[in-house]
Amino acid sequence: MPSAPVAPAARPGRSRPVPVPRRLPDAVADLRRRAGAAVFARVAGPEGPANRERVHLTPGPRWFATGSPIQRVHGDASMFVGGLRALLLQSLHPSAMAAVAGHSGYRGDPWGRLARTSTFLAFTTFGAADDAAAAVARVRGIHDRVRGRTPDGVPYVAGDPELLAWVHVAEVDSFLRAHDRYGARPLDPAGRDEYVAQTAVVGRALGAADVPTTTAELRERLDGFRPQLRATVAALDTARFLLREPPLGGRLRLPYGLLTAGAVELLPAWARAEIRLRGARTPARAAVARASGATVTRLIRWVMAATPPPPSPSPDAPVRPPEEPPSGERRADGRVVREGRASAPVSPPRPAAGS
Repeated sequence: MPSAPVAPAARPGRSRPVPVPRRLPDAVADLRRRAGAAVFARVAGPEGPANRERVHLTPGPRWFATGSPIQRVHGDASMFVGGLRALLLQSLHPSAMAAVAGHSGYRGDPWGRLARTSTFLAFTTFGAADDAAAAVARVRGIHDRVRGRTPDGVPYVAGDPELLAWVHVAEVDSFLRAHDRYGARPLDPAGRDEYVAQTAVVGRALGAADVPTTTAELRERLDGFRPQLRATVAALDTARFLLREPPLGGRLRLPYGLLTAGAVELLPAWARAEIRLRGARTPARAAVARASGATVTRLIRWVMAATPPPPSPSPDAPVRPPEEPPSGERRADGRVVREGRASAPVSPPRPAAGS
């Protein structure tokens, strides 16, 4: 490797030659690569490089075509804003929040939870069909074990189709709104409907009930959940943790603050009021929050572009994942589907006493 260039030899009696600093573009490029690698490591976790290689280099058909709306949205830096908005919005369902607070370990291992979520999205959006199906099966297995009661005594099961539907629509709405606002190439109305329809494929595979397939259906489904939503003590604690007490070092607090400003501004006014957030209450504050979200999204996009994923092999025609069986049939997990909605798991007959 050639040595660093040096200044011309010094004349007698003068100071010794000193190395000439690298050119500014080289220094900036190096900083960009290191920043991009750091962001990827934080989001994808220690297994990120191996998972990334498997997602993009495993041959075979995918669930979705290359460049389709779901890949455009989920591959964009706006997902950082959308993901944070989704967490805040999802926390307003008392049963969903109780399941997260009681079983996810989001306070003890927030980065691990983020890595698991991002890995699931990567495999189902970009990965080979078999790997996507395996990712769904792992999540469904976890959901079947997560159950309990809310502080009010209401029982919940993470695999409940209606609870899964709430998590799904809150996530889809958040990702799409963030992409509309901050995406590099926002979708047109037809593309937005196609995005909702494509995410419905994953939602049904996970067992969610009555998942929307158009933006109009998405709005209707969200409105239907509104009477059930409120900020519990756990939801307020989650908002405080995400917005004011994030597990980040000092130098990352500024860009993270820009991210939270953009996410909070994207929430509906009623949700901000429930979580007791004061941001974006006036047009001036909303404009500042939007500028913050735009700035941090462009910054993330710029640094992440320095470490792009490897090109995927030419995929076969997309294949669709298994979905809910027709009404009246029993699924593999024991639920019976009735009019597009799965019932609670059907337990096997209990032996008679003394048998």
